[in-house]
Parts: sequence; C-alpha cells; structure tokens
Amino acid sequence: MTPRGTLTDVPWLVTDDARVLASAEVADGRTGRRRGLLGRDHLDGAIVLRPCRWIHTMGMRFDLDVAFLDNDGRVVKTMHVRRHRIGVPVWRANTVIEAEHGAFSRWGLRVGDVVEIREDDR
Repeated sequence: MTPRGTLTDVPWLVTDDARVLASAEVADGRTGRRRGLLGRDHLDGAIVLRPCRWIHTMGMRFDLDVAFLDNDGRVVKTMHVRRHRIGVPVWRANTVIEAEHGAFSRWGLRVGDVVEIREDDR
C-alpha cells in the first residue's frame, strides 16, 4: 500500500483488447492530485488521477489529452484541453487519465475503450 498523496509508478495502462498504451503515474491522494502536472515541461506516458471528475490546466506548461473513465474503466469522454483552462465535471467519471496532447491519437484511445491500470505483474 502506498502512502496517500504520493505518486507511484504504474507499469502499464492496458485496454481490454490487450493493447499496451503507456506507462503512467497514479496520483490517488489529495496532495498528489492537487500537484498533478504542475511545474513539468512535458510528460512521458500518462498520469492517472483518482478519484477525479474534473480537471483544470491553470499553470500548466503544455496542452493535455484527457480521458474520463467510469467505475468499470470505460472511457466515457476524451478531450483536448489547452493550457490555462478550467473544465466542467464529468459526473459519470471517477478516474481521469492525462497525457500530452497528441498521445491519445498515437495510442488509438477513444470513447468506449476499457482501460485497466495495472499496478503490478500479479
């Protein structure tokens, strides 16, 4: 179990058809979610925010691709969010995946995909 508010390495984001999308970090505590990507110039892979229903890009240094996932890991909405914007809540979502703009296109991630966040090899 990781301490609340820390970022932990996640080996893979994997779709239900076994496509490996990217490595990621999980921000599952209040401090980690609040910090998010602030202060970074880029992001290799993705960051997973949970629980989370809405995001902002105030103070960000780059645009984001954002995916909102429901309780089953199904992508219910994706969007490109420019820097210095405030989003609106996606009520069906409980998890958000953020990546640098253009990543979802490269990964082929779209609404309806189911994403599993594999935190270990077990």
